[in-house]
Order: sequence, then structure tokens, then C-alpha cells
Amino acid sequence: MPDSLTRAVRWDTVVGALLVVLLLLSFGTVDGFGNSLNLSFLIGNTLPIALIALPMTLLVVAGEIDLSVASTAGLSGAVMGKLWNDGMAIETIIPLCLLLGVVCGLVNGLLVTRLGLPSLAVTIGTLAAYRGIAQIVLGSNAVTDFPSQYLDFASGRIGNSFVPQAFLPFLVLLAIAVVVLHATPFGRSLFAIGANEEAARFAGIRVKRHKLILFTVTGLMASLTGIFWALHYASARYDNATGLELSVVAAVLLGGIDFDGGKGTLGGAIAGVFLLGALQNVMSLLNVSAQSQIVVTGVLLVISVLGPRVARQISIARAGRRAASTPTS
Repeated sequence: MPDSLTRAVRWDTVVGALLVVLLLLSFGTVDGFGNSLNLSFLIGNTLPIALIALPMTLLVVAGEIDLSVASTAGLSGAVMGKLWNDGMAIETIIPLCLLLGVVCGLVNGLLVTRLGLPSLAVTIGTLAAYRGIAQIVLGSNAVTDFPSQYLDFASGRIGNSFVPQAFLPFLVLLAIAVVVLHATPFGRSLFAIGANEEAARFAGIRVKRHKLILFTVTGLMASLTGIFWALHYASARYDNATGLELSVVAAVLLGGIDFDGGKGTLGGAIAGVFLLGALQNVMSLLNVSAQSQIVVTGVLLVISVLGPRVARQISIARAGRRAASTPTS
């Protein structure tokens, strides 16, 4: 196993262990945490982060980032609400909103790959632009009267269990993302691009095309998240999913995806997503204020950047000590 992947797995193990410890402590000490309704809320509220984390992981592995995902989700929800108010069928609205997400992602990708602009600057700009367009489309209105069967699917549970119905499609998407990143030439190319873009280009990898695909898929998944958000919370507003990009980036980096690119696993990213989701759920049950929760998310973001680097330095130091203590023949 490559050294970079070994380090990522070690960090994955830490994040997974923290998630298990948090769950065990919460079941034993936090009132109401273990009941079916709360567990369903936990998973349902975490799904928007998890959905966007799938393509975001691939994007960060390739050395890029998209901070406009929450605004794309909000724009998708706003357009969905506007078209529903105008009398269009929901079966037509959803594909149109998904197409809108593709366009938003394509705009980001073209600006990055064709004009050579940094993705951080580009997506900060489109973050504001897409949110502004959403406000123009829907104004301050809230649309809540979507078809009951769609609302039930987005917020309902499987039988008497705590598992949301929407969790099953997410598992399918997760399986697809895992295969793509870890078991296909395309996925291996993303690691190569993130580790050294110039070397990847000389090796024959079509770097710009790969990145354009990633930004486009990220826009598509952000739009899907916006649709799910509007149906899950039974409200389409221009400010839906505001601030979600911070949670997505924090969760992905917390899961061991290196911000510099080229390192990490999707399993670690999803562990980071649910660790963050469980922590937010526990804080809500303990009546921690929303402002304090934002502070905790910010601290986790700093830890997620420092953690793998500290672990890497410790690993290098240990390897150096072992090499120094090994007798030479």
C-alpha cells in the first residue's frame, strides 16, 4: 500500500474511532439521543452534507475546491419553488433543477480550467452570484405546498426503523463514488493530479477534462441536495442551505482529505461527515446555541487541516528514529 494511502488510512482510523466513542458516550449520557426519532433526525439532517461531500472529496483529492455548493443548492431550491408556484409539474421541475446544477458546476469548471483562475477565488465569487440569483428568483417567499408523496419520501422513515427512506439512495451514490475514486483509472488519475499536476499532465492525463467533469458533477450533486433540502424541510427559500459549504469542507478535511490534494479516502470523508453530524446533534440536545455550534465547526475545520499534518510529522519522526537505531552491516 502506498505511503500516502497508509497515512490516510491511519487518520481514517482516528476519525472512525472518534465517531464510535462519541456515539457510545451519547447513547449512555445524552437524554433522547438513542430514540428512533432523534436518530432519524440525525441521519436526515446529515444527508445534505454527505451528498455534497461525495463529489467534494474527489474535487479536493484533485487539488481543487468548490465553495459555491450551498448557493447552488439554494438556487436549485428557489427555482424549484418558483416553478411549482407557476404551476409546472414536479416531475418536470426536478430534472430542470438538476440541469441547472450542471450549468452552475460547468461555469465554475470552465472558469478554472479554461481561464486558469484559482478555484477558491472563482467559487467565492459564484457563491455570492448564485445566492443573489436565488433571491431574485424567489424573493423572500417560502414555498411549502409540494406534493405529499415527495415530502414523505424526503422526510419519512423505512417502516418503524430510524433509517430515513432517502438514506438508501445515498448508499447507492456512496458505493458508486467509492468505486470511481478507489477502483478506476479515473480515480487514480485524480490522486496523481492532486499530488503533482504537471507530472500528471506529462503522464498523459487530461487534467483539464478531469477537473471540468468534477466541477460539473459537484454542481449536479449540489442541485440534488437543494431539491432534497426543500422537500426534507418542506420549504423552498432563497437562503436554503446557507453556510452548508463550511460544514461540507470541515467534514471532508476532518476525514483526512488533504487540502493540498493527492491524499485521502472516501471512507474517511464520510466518517468525518457523520462525526460532525453526530456532534451537532448532541450539541442541539444539550441546548448549545447555534453560534457556539458554528464556533465548534470552525475549530474542527482548523483541527482537520492540522491533524493529518501532525500525524504525518509524527510518522516521519518515528521512521527517522527507527532508521537511526537500525544497525548498518
